Amino acid sequence: MTDLPPPAEVDSLDDLPADENGVYCVDFREHPEYYRIDRGEQGVFKVEPYKSELLPLWGYADAGTAAESAVAIRERFEEYRERGEFVGMDMARKYLRMGYTRAMRYARYPGGRKYVDGEERDPVEWADAEKRRAARIYWHALQSVTADSVYRAFRERWPRV
Repeated sequence: MTDLPPPAEVDSLDDLPADENGVYCVDFREHPEYYRIDRGEQGVFKVEPYKSELLPLWGYADAGTAAESAVAIRERFEEYRERGEFVGMDMARKYLRMGYTRAMRYARYPGGRKYVDGEERDPVEWADAEKRRAARIYWHALQSVTADSVYRAFRERWPRV
């Protein structure tokens, strides 16, 4: 492992060394003390080994794909919960949120294109009804994990950016 600063000196995940692809040079399962709760979906492609475990489960092409993905990610969330792995639980939450936000983007903007020629488009209600169904599936799964009492207890005491 690359030399890491003491955990108390890490204010943001961006304070950690990363490889050429931007993936942090930390195994967050072995060193969860380096993880910081960040805004939105930050870190979903950078926090290992969770990225490698969750990304293959994630998809939003249609409601069926979203349902399978949400169930698989929720199951992984439960596994992390059973092992007391808050970082994994939070990353699973982020993948559910990312499923919701990506599906909503396609639901509201034809072809998922929010910008055309550098200008933001007006959203359409609903440009893609199938993506809207996918988004709703992710939304319900996201609400269930954010309401989880074990997750909430960890989150309340975990360092934030």
